[in-house]
Amino acid sequence: MDEGGLLGGKFLFKKLPDGLLDKTRVICTICKAEFKYHRSSSSLAYHLRAKHPTESTSTGPRQSTLQEYGACGRITKNVREKVTNSLVVWIAKNCRPVSIVEDDGLREVIRAASGDVCYNLPSRGTIVSRLHTLYGDQRAQQSSKLVQVRNVALTGDHWTSVNNDNYLGVMAHFIDNDWTMQSFALTVSKTEERHYAEACADHFLNVANEWKIKDKVTTLGTDSARNMVAAARLLPFEHMPCMAHILQRTVTVSLNDSAFERALAKCRKIVGHFKHSPANAQELKAQQAAHGHQTEPLVQDVPTRWNSTLEMIKRIQRNKFGLTTILTQQNSKVTMLTDQELDRLQKLEELLEPCRYVTELLGGERYVSCSMVLPALCHLFRIMEPSDDDPVYVLRFKKIFTTDLAQRRDSSNLTWLKIATALDPRFKDLKCLSKDERREVWASVHDLLMSETDAHQPSAQTTEEPSPKKSKMSICLLGSPDSDTEEEEDAIDCCLNLYKAEPKIDIGECPLQWWLKREGAHARLAPIARKYLSTPATTVPCERLFSLSARYRPYTLLPGRCIGGCPLLHWVNGLNAEELFPYGD
Repeated sequence: MDEGGLLGGKFLFKKLPDGLLDKTRVICTICKAEFKYHRSSSSLAYHLRAKHPTESTSTGPRQSTLQEYGACGRITKNVREKVTNSLVVWIAKNCRPVSIVEDDGLREVIRAASGDVCYNLPSRGTIVSRLHTLYGDQRAQQSSKLVQVRNVALTGDHWTSVNNDNYLGVMAHFIDNDWTMQSFALTVSKTEERHYAEACADHFLNVANEWKIKDKVTTLGTDSARNMVAAARLLPFEHMPCMAHILQRTVTVSLNDSAFERALAKCRKIVGHFKHSPANAQELKAQQAAHGHQTEPLVQDVPTRWNSTLEMIKRIQRNKFGLTTILTQQNSKVTMLTDQELDRLQKLEELLEPCRYVTELLGGERYVSCSMVLPALCHLFRIMEPSDDDPVYVLRFKKIFTTDLAQRRDSSNLTWLKIATALDPRFKDLKCLSKDERREVWASVHDLLMSETDAHQPSAQTTEEPSPKKSKMSICLLGSPDSDTEEEEDAIDCCLNLYKAEPKIDIGECPLQWWLKREGAHARLAPIARKYLSTPATTVPCERLFSLSARYRPYTLLPGRCIGGCPLLHWVNGLNAEELFPYGD
């Protein structure tokens, strides 16, 4: 029996014929309905709420049910949309698999954060559909950028995955109307044909046609592989060999059969000794802590990993005392480098450090790099000049290095590089070239200005009425037909002289900002500068696509054979969900 007397007198025990009360039966005093009673008034309270809501009374405080609690904290439809859009952007920007929306832990985190214990994650189909929409919207935005520019440079490379699948990556580079360097991925697509020159050329041409920029493409940057060089010859674009590949290839050639090989071979054995044994690696960490050094593993050099030889040398030099102690205590067959070998490695480090600096300098995609190639190579040639203090093995390395680099430099697109250097206000004095080459460069720029002028002159209309005959006197007064050409020549010379007279800016300043401020003063030269300065010096930005592609899961593929997520990651970088999904507040 409840404390209120069967819900405040709304129910009474059934009276038996003999006058006693039946404690197992109760009767509703309102509708005379009879109920079984088992010492609980829950069913009686339900009857009051259902049949007599006006007569129902509160039975006191009770714990809310799960459904009632969820109904109080349910998130709105707009908030749910924002959560879904944020999940889509998170998956696109951080290379998460689509199946993550089936993760119970993620669901519980969102439930706890939102207070909605009934929230369920969107389905995989919803996420894939939103990814398709996001990809289409972002692709349209990138296409609109390409429509607004006159010239576009491409970089491309082929890559083979760990699953032995072939992929083609292509990036576009251009300088927009605000003189800002723009770079983004066009595609990372799977290819099934062999990488013959004709197939490679067709792939690049298909990408250009797909994005409708074939007539705007100026240069195609690739590595120096024979099939890529041959493919570039088949295309109507200027070829720009990757200068980082050229430089690293020169380093490799210079180290072959050099006096450094023996010391480098011992370095590789030492690194392998600590790489392949967790116990040895732990001993190295203890020695590093004892000497007050930063805890760091040794690095093995890999022929295809740029600057890895230099990094291997640096880490062995920094940890030479700890390595000597460990190898001595272990009485290992792997011996530590001698003082003479360490001295040789120190000299090699001094030779390779400028190469690392130049490689990283030319590998950027957010700043002008093409115009820095010739000054950077000139810097390397000066460093590699023989000195009286150089030992014989260093002199031999320098000779092989400069000879090989000079040959590769001459086989690159020197004409394009020279013009780009002249149009960069940091290097327009062309100190990296001889006087004869400087004159040839300015003559080439003069010809480009003439071509630019001819291209913008209106063509004569054949439907025009014939002009009236001029008298001999008027012909004499107007002068010869060549006078217009001479005036144009003078105007172009004046334009060039005005640019040459501008003071050279500091090497740390941005050439694009200089052109932004002086575009009006050099209106004829500005389009040419925008065209030549937009070409990257290397294909490093394009190769970074493959490290992203390797992290992507197969089920994040977008329509066709294109790894849409990889270009999409480039496109959405730095944007939030509100910017990418502006609809729905």
